[in-house]
Amino acid sequence: MAKQKSSFFCQNCGAQSGKWIGKCPSCNEWNTYVEEIIHKETKNDRLQLFSKNKNDKKTANKSLLLQDVGLQNYPRIAVPGKELTRVLGGGIVPGSLVLFGGEPGIGKSTLMLQLALRLKNLKILYVSGEESEQQIKMRAERIGVTTETCFILQETNTQNIFQQIGEIEPQLVIIDSIQTLHTAFVESSPGSVSQVRECAAEFLRFAKETNVPVFMIGHITKEGSLAGPKILEHMVDTVLQFEGDRNHIYRLLRATKNRFGNTNEMGIYEMSGDGLREVTNPSEILITNRENATSGVTISATMEGNRSMLIETQALVSTAAYGTPQRSSTGFDLRRLSMLLAVLEKRCGFNLAAKDVFINIAGGIKVEDPGIDLALVCAILSSNEDLPILQNTCFAAEVGLTGEIRPVNRIEQRISEAEKLGFEKIFISTHNLKGLQIKNFKIKIIAVSKIEAVFSNLFG
Repeated sequence: MAKQKSSFFCQNCGAQSGKWIGKCPSCNEWNTYVEEIIHKETKNDRLQLFSKNKNDKKTANKSLLLQDVGLQNYPRIAVPGKELTRVLGGGIVPGSLVLFGGEPGIGKSTLMLQLALRLKNLKILYVSGEESEQQIKMRAERIGVTTETCFILQETNTQNIFQQIGEIEPQLVIIDSIQTLHTAFVESSPGSVSQVRECAAEFLRFAKETNVPVFMIGHITKEGSLAGPKILEHMVDTVLQFEGDRNHIYRLLRATKNRFGNTNEMGIYEMSGDGLREVTNPSEILITNRENATSGVTISATMEGNRSMLIETQALVSTAAYGTPQRSSTGFDLRRLSMLLAVLEKRCGFNLAAKDVFINIAGGIKVEDPGIDLALVCAILSSNEDLPILQNTCFAAEVGLTGEIRPVNRIEQRISEAEKLGFEKIFISTHNLKGLQIKNFKIKIIAVSKIEAVFSNLFG
């Protein structure tokens, strides 16, 4: 019997070492190396599981000139629903490998099962390593969509999965989840670095050789990143992140990596008892309808990818009960909040150093658009002075370190969205007036260059 060889792998980034190391030289994490047994493949180990004709012999690829490479136009597979279509970049690309991650219980399996049930013109294989067939059947009945082209397979061995794929010949494969699968070519437990990497590599080869798209569900760590080696994100074509607050019914679908589309796109879903429902107009949901104006509440016109939407920003400024003032932010970067408070303190003369400041983005979403800065500053000043801002006013501008109002991109889309929802005034930067056709908008556009001008215009 041949001696088994072992090596050490980093559980964070997948780096390999011949001996145990306390600190990984690649990702600088401590105590992440684990020992795993290496199985060296021979020529007869792997079967031609992907080829329809088992007698076909695989020939080595030859180098070609770039001008001699022929293009084959494969139409994208249409996806039911505008949200997933937008995030994927227009549909599912044949032969693509998509990694779908999210927190436990966020709705990953529900969204993938909805996708499998609603694609009625395709033959789909749904492979589950976490749930039984009865559990998937119960979820499908709860969703209320029936289909005759969706096959369910409860299996964790990749060799058996490819055998079923060869018999069924599906047009789309969904894996739930990649951490539960294991292959016989790696002698380690399921979920380890070697197993996850090897199983993903097998499905990558399958997708590219057969031109069948594969969706893989992946778990995430407590830090919010995808579990497994970092190389897993580099191998796939698209990485989708499903996020949201457990206390809210809304779920956000983002593309952190997409070789076939824009990575800034976002889709919004609403969790209900019969599955996930698409939110076509998020602005109406993210804005609270109040009878009376309240201090510390402003509306900001933001951009998420190519979509413009209005969100509600809330601020509360109070006298610090203890010696050290508190700074709390929900849905907004805390470091950027500290920067905005420093600008108000230094450039505008507002004494906020001894006061508690709390920031909240309504709806439980996270915003990274710098165009929300002016709305946050106005909400903080409104709460500090206890002066309400009119509900028909919104903001779209960035605040610089010198206190100037900086321009933002796609200002026309932001103004159009505000006008569509019935707002009467919008504050923008004076630098955004260049090339802007004000006559095309019915909303009153107020251009400002300093925070003091905004404050005097709002409160007199």
